[in-house]
Amino acid sequence: MGDELTTILRLVSEGTLTAEEAAPIIAALTHGGAPRSLGPSSPPGPTTPPGSGKGRGRRIRIQISERGRRVIDVRVPLAFAAMAARMVPGIPDSYAAMIKEAVETDTVGPIIDLTEDEDGDAVLITVE
Repeated sequence: MGDELTTILRLVSEGTLTAEEAAPIIAALTHGGAPRSLGPSSPPGPTTPPGSGKGRGRRIRIQISERGRRVIDVRVPLAFAAMAARMVPGIPDSYAAMIKEAVETDTVGPIIDLTEDEDGDAVLITVE
């Protein structure tokens, strides 16, 4: 199942699928059955008061470099931020918790910015 979710998240980050198109697919994959009903008034992701627009159009970007080479560079809609954080290898639970908090508080900007160390390793997680 992990490969399928990775593919769906990649398609969303590339703009091939919208978050709304991907939600029922991900629900079917993660719940092992038919997709949940997501009516037009129930978009995936964090709930916000109607008309507030909180977080709309925002994405989370995860960049990881190892030995000076970028090995992960993914952008996903905020609705999938927590799932993306769990699927990226090497992201500790504490980072996932920070991402979840940033999404809930509608934070914009860097969440984690570990600049490149002497080995060329770096992590940048930001809300755009």
